[in-house]
Amino acid sequence: MNIILWVLQVALAIHTAIGAFWKFSNSIEMVPSLKAMPNSVWMSLIGIELLCAAGLVLPAINRQWGMLVPLAAIIIALEMVLFTILHLRSGQTTQGEIIYWLCVAAVCLVIAYGRSFVAPLGAAA
Repeated sequence: MNIILWVLQVALAIHTAIGAFWKFSNSIEMVPSLKAMPNSVWMSLIGIELLCAAGLVLPAINRQWGMLVPLAAIIIALEMVLFTILHLRSGQTTQGEIIYWLCVAAVCLVIAYGRSFVAPLGAAA
């Protein structure tokens, strides 16, 4: 299980970092259903996503930072749920984005659960 969680963590960290760089190079106008979000929040998500991406892989350097993994995964899951809510409230009829965001949120929850209860990282692990 430990190897599966590491693979998921690295994949999610890469996904999240790419998302942060995409947000930096594109405006919120690229995703019509998220226009309700203020631009300052959109830009703040860049820093949050980069910190979360780092939090997913830093325990590879120091296992005592293991508590960062579930925290980062939960924050990313909450972001995906926020995107889903904004999409639903915008009246958009496409479902592709919702499925994508909820799948990412599900992976985040698997990582958070796995690193909290199944194969925790940290000083005691």
